[in-house]
Amino acid sequence: MGEALVPGEEDVTRAVRSAGALNLDETGWSQHGQKRWLWLAASRSAALFKILATRGLVGVRTLLGERPVNQVTSDRWNAYNSLPLAQRQSCWSHLARDFQGLVDYGGGAESLGLAGLHATALLFEAWSDFKAGRCERAELQARLEPVRNGLRDDLQRARDGPKGRAARFAGHLLPRYATLWTFAAVAEVEPTNNHAERQLRPAVLWRKRSFGNHSEGGCRFAERILTVVQTLQLQHRPVLDYLTAALTAHREHRPCPAVCLSTGD
Repeated sequence: MGEALVPGEEDVTRAVRSAGALNLDETGWSQHGQKRWLWLAASRSAALFKILATRGLVGVRTLLGERPVNQVTSDRWNAYNSLPLAQRQSCWSHLARDFQGLVDYGGGAESLGLAGLHATALLFEAWSDFKAGRCERAELQARLEPVRNGLRDDLQRARDGPKGRAARFAGHLLPRYATLWTFAAVAEVEPTNNHAERQLRPAVLWRKRSFGNHSEGGCRFAERILTVVQTLQLQHRPVLDYLTAALTAHREHRPCPAVCLSTGD
Protein backbone atom coordinates (compact mmCIF):
# COMPACT_ATOMS: atom_id res chain seq x y z
CA MET A 1 0.00 0.00 0.00
CA GLY A 2 2.86 2.34 0.77
CA GLU A 3 4.20 1.95 -2.76
CA ALA A 4 0.74 2.27 -4.26
CA LEU A 5 0.28 5.66 -2.60
CA VAL A 6 3.46 7.27 -3.98
CA PRO A 7 1.62 8.84 -6.98
CA GLY A 8 -1.10 10.08 -4.65
CA GLU A 9 1.49 11.66 -2.37
CA GLU A 10 3.09 13.39 -5.36
CA ASP A 11 -0.34 14.61 -6.45
CA VAL A 12 -1.00 16.14 -3.02
CA THR A 13 2.48 17.70 -2.93
CA ARG A 14 1.78 19.58 -6.16
CA ALA A 15 -1.62 20.73 -4.91
CA VAL A 16 -0.27 21.95 -1.58
CA ARG A 17 2.65 23.84 -3.08
CA SER A 18 0.37 25.64 -5.53
CA ALA A 19 -2.30 26.54 -2.94
CA GLY A 20 -2.82 30.19 -2.15
CA ALA A 21 -2.96 29.74 1.64
CA LEU A 22 -1.61 27.00 3.88
CA ASN A 23 -1.52 26.07 7.54
CA LEU A 24 1.73 24.52 8.80
CA ASP A 25 2.41 22.65 12.01
CA GLU A 26 4.58 19.90 13.43
CA THR A 27 4.38 17.41 16.28
CA GLY A 28 6.60 14.77 17.80
CA TRP A 29 6.92 11.28 16.32
CA SER A 30 9.13 8.24 16.90
CA GLN A 31 11.11 5.83 14.75
CA HIS A 32 12.39 2.81 16.70
CA GLY A 33 12.62 4.93 19.83
CA GLN A 34 14.45 7.79 18.10
CA LYS A 35 12.96 11.26 18.07
CA ARG A 36 11.29 12.31 14.82
CA TRP A 37 8.93 15.13 13.80
CA LEU A 38 5.70 14.80 11.86
CA TRP A 39 5.26 17.90 9.69
CA LEU A 40 2.03 19.03 8.04
CA ALA A 41 1.09 21.56 5.38
CA ALA A 42 -2.68 21.80 4.86
CA SER A 43 -4.82 23.79 2.47
CA ARG A 44 -8.61 23.68 2.54
CA SER A 45 -8.64 20.63 0.28
CA ALA A 46 -5.27 18.89 0.73
CA ALA A 47 -2.98 17.82 3.58
CA LEU A 48 0.67 16.83 3.10
CA PHE A 49 2.50 14.97 5.90
CA LYS A 50 6.25 14.32 6.20
CA ILE A 51 8.17 12.53 8.96
CA LEU A 52 11.64 14.01 9.39
CA ALA A 53 14.53 13.82 11.83
CA THR A 54 14.52 17.59 12.28
CA ARG A 55 12.19 20.31 13.52
CA GLY A 56 14.24 22.97 11.71
CA LEU A 57 14.20 24.80 8.40
CA VAL A 58 14.49 21.53 6.44
CA GLY A 59 10.91 20.72 7.43
CA VAL A 60 9.54 23.91 5.90
CA ARG A 61 11.51 23.39 2.69
CA THR A 62 10.51 19.73 2.42
CA LEU A 63 6.86 20.69 2.54
CA LEU A 64 6.90 23.88 0.48
CA GLY A 65 9.96 23.62 -1.76
CA GLU A 66 12.87 26.03 -1.96
CA ARG A 67 10.83 29.05 -3.10
CA PRO A 68 7.42 28.97 -1.41
CA VAL A 69 4.70 31.12 -2.98
CA ASN A 70 2.01 30.46 -0.36
CA GLN A 71 0.58 32.53 2.46
CA VAL A 72 1.50 30.47 5.52
CA THR A 73 -0.28 30.41 8.88
CA SER A 74 1.70 28.83 11.72
CA ASP A 75 2.83 29.27 15.28
CA ARG A 76 5.95 31.35 15.96
CA TRP A 77 8.45 28.47 15.94
CA ASN A 78 11.88 29.57 14.68
CA ALA A 79 11.80 27.35 11.58
CA TYR A 80 9.11 29.57 10.06
CA ASN A 81 11.29 32.68 10.32
CA SER A 82 12.83 31.72 6.96
CA LEU A 83 9.60 32.79 5.26
CA PRO A 84 9.16 36.46 4.29
CA LEU A 85 7.06 38.36 6.81
CA ALA A 86 4.57 39.30 4.07
CA GLN A 87 3.83 35.58 3.49
CA ARG A 88 3.21 34.75 7.15
CA GLN A 89 0.28 34.78 9.56
CA SER A 90 1.10 34.02 13.19
CA CYS A 91 -1.52 32.11 15.14
CA TRP A 92 -3.61 34.17 17.56
CA SER A 93 -4.72 31.09 19.50
CA HIS A 94 -1.09 30.46 20.46
CA LEU A 95 -0.63 34.15 21.19
CA ALA A 96 -3.68 34.23 23.47
CA ARG A 97 -2.18 31.37 25.52
CA ASP A 98 1.07 33.32 25.77
CA PHE A 99 -0.77 36.41 27.01
CA GLN A 100 -2.56 34.28 29.59
CA GLY A 101 0.84 32.91 30.61
CA LEU A 102 2.04 36.46 31.30
CA VAL A 103 -1.02 37.07 33.49
CA ASP A 104 -0.43 33.84 35.39
CA TYR A 105 3.28 34.58 35.80
CA GLY A 106 2.66 37.97 37.44
CA GLY A 107 5.73 39.85 38.57
CA GLY A 108 4.80 42.87 36.49
CA ALA A 109 4.13 40.83 33.33
CA GLU A 110 0.38 40.68 33.94
CA SER A 111 -0.16 44.21 32.62
CA LEU A 112 0.98 43.24 29.13
CA GLY A 113 -0.88 39.93 29.40
CA LEU A 114 -4.18 41.62 30.20
CA ALA A 115 -3.72 44.15 27.39
CA GLY A 116 -3.01 41.30 24.99
CA LEU A 117 -6.07 39.34 26.07
CA HIS A 118 -8.24 42.42 25.60
CA ALA A 119 -6.83 42.93 22.09
CA THR A 120 -7.42 39.24 21.34
CA ALA A 121 -11.06 39.46 22.40
CA LEU A 122 -11.65 42.51 20.18
CA LEU A 123 -9.92 40.82 17.25
CA PHE A 124 -11.97 37.64 17.43
CA GLU A 125 -15.19 39.61 17.83
CA ALA A 126 -14.43 41.52 14.62
CA TRP A 127 -13.34 38.33 12.83
CA SER A 128 -16.53 36.53 13.86
CA ASP A 129 -18.64 39.34 12.41
CA PHE A 130 -16.65 39.24 9.18
CA LYS A 131 -16.97 35.45 8.82
CA ALA A 132 -20.71 35.67 9.48
CA GLY A 133 -21.12 38.33 6.80
CA ARG A 134 -22.04 41.07 9.26
CA CYS A 135 -19.22 43.31 7.99
CA GLU A 136 -17.08 43.67 4.87
CA ARG A 137 -13.28 43.43 4.75
CA ALA A 138 -12.87 47.21 4.75
CA GLU A 139 -14.87 47.44 7.98
CA LEU A 140 -12.89 44.56 9.47
CA GLN A 141 -9.66 46.41 8.77
CA ALA A 142 -11.05 49.65 10.20
CA ARG A 143 -12.14 47.92 13.42
CA LEU A 144 -8.76 46.24 13.80
CA GLU A 145 -6.67 49.37 13.21
CA PRO A 146 -7.00 50.79 16.77
CA VAL A 147 -6.47 47.29 18.19
CA ARG A 148 -3.30 46.93 16.13
CA ASN A 149 -1.95 50.33 17.14
CA GLY A 150 -2.87 49.93 20.79
CA LEU A 151 -1.26 46.53 21.18
CA ARG A 152 1.89 47.75 19.44
CA ASP A 153 2.12 50.61 21.94
CA ASP A 154 1.68 48.15 24.83
CA LEU A 155 4.41 45.91 23.47
CA GLN A 156 6.80 48.81 22.97
CA ARG A 157 6.27 50.01 26.53
CA ALA A 158 6.90 46.51 27.86
CA ARG A 159 10.02 46.10 25.72
CA ASP A 160 11.45 49.42 26.95
CA GLY A 161 10.40 48.90 30.56
CA PRO A 162 12.11 46.96 33.34
CA LYS A 163 13.85 43.87 32.06
CA GLY A 164 11.85 40.74 32.68
CA ARG A 165 9.56 38.19 31.10
CA ALA A 166 7.25 40.80 29.54
CA ALA A 167 10.21 42.71 28.07
CA ARG A 168 11.66 39.56 26.53
CA PHE A 169 8.29 38.53 25.13
CA ALA A 170 7.68 41.97 23.59
CA GLY A 171 11.21 42.10 22.19
CA HIS A 172 10.65 38.78 20.46
CA LEU A 173 7.19 39.64 19.10
CA LEU A 174 7.68 43.19 17.81
CA PRO A 175 10.03 42.33 14.90
CA ARG A 176 7.33 39.89 13.68
CA TYR A 177 4.38 42.11 14.55
CA ALA A 178 3.20 42.45 10.94
CA THR A 179 2.61 38.68 10.80
CA LEU A 180 -0.25 39.03 13.29
CA TRP A 181 -2.41 40.96 10.85
CA THR A 182 -2.04 39.32 7.42
CA PHE A 183 -5.50 37.75 7.73
CA ALA A 184 -7.15 41.18 7.72
CA ALA A 185 -5.88 41.95 4.22
CA VAL A 186 -5.42 38.61 2.43
CA ALA A 187 -8.30 36.36 1.38
CA GLU A 188 -8.24 32.69 2.53
CA VAL A 189 -5.94 33.50 5.47
CA GLU A 190 -7.38 33.05 8.97
CA PRO A 191 -6.02 34.38 12.27
CA THR A 192 -5.45 30.94 13.82
CA ASN A 193 -3.68 27.71 12.97
CA ASN A 194 -6.64 25.62 14.10
CA HIS A 195 -7.08 24.02 10.68
CA ALA A 196 -3.62 22.42 10.90
CA GLU A 197 -4.19 21.27 14.46
CA ARG A 198 -7.44 19.56 13.43
CA GLN A 199 -5.65 17.75 10.61
CA LEU A 200 -2.88 16.62 12.96
CA ARG A 201 -5.29 15.23 15.53
CA PRO A 202 -5.75 11.75 13.95
CA ALA A 203 -1.96 11.38 13.70
CA VAL A 204 -1.52 12.39 17.34
CA LEU A 205 -4.04 9.74 18.40
CA TRP A 206 -2.25 7.16 16.21
CA ARG A 207 1.09 8.05 17.85
CA LYS A 208 -0.38 7.69 21.34
CA ARG A 209 -1.71 4.24 20.50
CA SER A 210 1.23 2.84 18.52
CA PHE A 211 4.20 4.98 19.67
CA GLY A 212 5.26 5.79 16.10
CA ASN A 213 7.05 3.47 13.68
CA HIS A 214 9.83 0.89 13.88
CA SER A 215 11.45 1.48 10.49
CA GLU A 216 12.10 3.98 7.73
CA GLY A 217 9.60 2.10 5.56
CA GLY A 218 7.01 2.36 8.30
CA CYS A 219 7.51 6.13 8.47
CA ARG A 220 7.04 6.42 4.71
CA PHE A 221 3.82 4.41 4.91
CA ALA A 222 2.55 6.53 7.81
CA GLU A 223 3.14 9.84 6.06
CA ARG A 224 1.61 8.61 2.80
CA ILE A 225 -1.50 7.09 4.32
CA LEU A 226 -2.03 10.20 6.45
CA THR A 227 -1.56 12.42 3.40
CA VAL A 228 -4.02 10.54 1.23
CA VAL A 229 -6.66 9.83 3.87
CA GLN A 230 -6.74 13.35 5.30
CA THR A 231 -6.87 14.87 1.81
CA LEU A 232 -9.74 12.64 0.77
CA GLN A 233 -11.62 13.50 3.95
CA LEU A 234 -11.12 17.21 3.33
CA GLN A 235 -12.70 16.66 -0.09
CA HIS A 236 -15.53 14.53 1.38
CA ARG A 237 -14.57 11.57 -0.80
CA PRO A 238 -14.80 7.87 0.17
CA VAL A 239 -11.45 6.71 1.55
CA LEU A 240 -11.81 2.93 1.18
CA ASP A 241 -12.89 3.24 -2.46
CA TYR A 242 -9.77 5.25 -3.29
CA LEU A 243 -7.37 2.96 -1.41
CA THR A 244 -8.86 -0.07 -3.16
CA ALA A 245 -8.55 1.58 -6.56
CA ALA A 246 -4.97 2.74 -5.87
CA LEU A 247 -3.78 -0.69 -4.73
CA THR A 248 -5.50 -2.42 -7.66
CA ALA A 249 -3.94 0.01 -10.13
CA HIS A 250 -0.49 -0.53 -8.59
CA ARG A 251 -0.74 -4.31 -8.84
CA GLU A 252 -1.98 -4.12 -12.43
CA HIS A 253 0.67 -1.53 -13.41
CA ARG A 254 -1.93 1.07 -14.33
CA PRO A 255 -1.90 4.81 -13.50
CA CYS A 256 -3.01 5.62 -9.98
CA PRO A 257 -6.26 7.61 -9.71
CA ALA A 258 -5.82 11.26 -8.74
CA VAL A 259 -6.18 12.25 -5.11
CA CYS A 260 -6.67 15.96 -5.82
CA LEU A 261 -9.35 16.88 -8.29
CA SER A 262 -7.69 20.28 -8.79
CA THR A 263 -4.11 21.57 -8.44
CA GLY A 264 -4.90 24.25 -5.86
CA ASP A 265 -7.51 25.89 -3.68
